[in-house]
Amino acid sequence: MIALGGGWDEALAPLFGDERYLKIREFLKKEYSTHVVYPDMYDLYNCFRFTPLKDIKAVILGQDPYHEPGQAHGLCFSVRKGIPLPPSLKNIFKELKDDLGIQPPDCGDLTKWAGQGVLLLNTTLTVREHAANSHSGCGWAWFTDSVIELISRKTEHVVFILWGANARSKAPLIDATKHLILQSAHPSPLSAYNGFFGSRCFSRANTYLEAHGRTPIDWSLD
Repeated sequence: MIALGGGWDEALAPLFGDERYLKIREFLKKEYSTHVVYPDMYDLYNCFRFTPLKDIKAVILGQDPYHEPGQAHGLCFSVRKGIPLPPSLKNIFKELKDDLGIQPPDCGDLTKWAGQGVLLLNTTLTVREHAANSHSGCGWAWFTDSVIELISRKTEHVVFILWGANARSKAPLIDATKHLILQSAHPSPLSAYNGFFGSRCFSRANTYLEAHGRTPIDWSLD
């Protein structure tokens, strides 16, 4: 039985009881028992545990978890203290400095953002070691699409930050009449210079939140 707190148990109950989720669960039982899978099964739903539904101010969508040892811990783009910064996260911190003047931290743990209402959601929640996108076809897309639609429906004045083609494809799931959708290239070194750098998503998010009477996000990680 999954217990998430923060209003998620009731909100996600229809998904966890759905036949499609039960198929994902059976798939994961086999995968975790026969392969190395990230994140650890106990970290799988950390994005929900760390960010209550009613407190969401922003949603950052990643694609699938980091697939090298020690990296993934259930929050998109985040790595725990002591883990070297992946290239995409380095670029996120570079844009953060250019946008808001925040010095890049040495630690890539984004839990502080999650605690302020930033839901750090991957569109696929698991991955085999050394095999990017290896779980992309197992049913997670249905689950996370449903989560995005649920947030759009149940909340107001949330900033959805969509980096890259995979995340941007989710824009039709979001009600743009009551939320802000920010889209740009992915922060990966392969695409960051195609529109991620200079997108100023962090300051634009805070401007929107303040304009709608919401407390801005402290994007620093000190």
